[in-house]
Amino acid sequence: MNRQHYLVTGMTCSHCAASVTEEVSQVPGVTGVDVDVAVGSVSVTGTGLDDARLRAAIEEAGYQVARPAAV
Repeated sequence: MNRQHYLVTGMTCSHCAASVTEEVSQVPGVTGVDVDVAVGSVSVTGTGLDDARLRAAIEEAGYQVARPAAV
């Protein structure tokens, strides 16, 4: 099981978290998504995670990936 962390700008509410979770959950290999709106972070767990696809899913939800988050 792998884990990827991202800092994301523009998320302000539970609807934002739900939108990101919905999009990221559709990426192959994703088994879990944890969004912390207050911190602006998204943590993704799964196998064979593709960084480019995860970033694209976050952007598809309408948010900007600032950079990978430090673990």
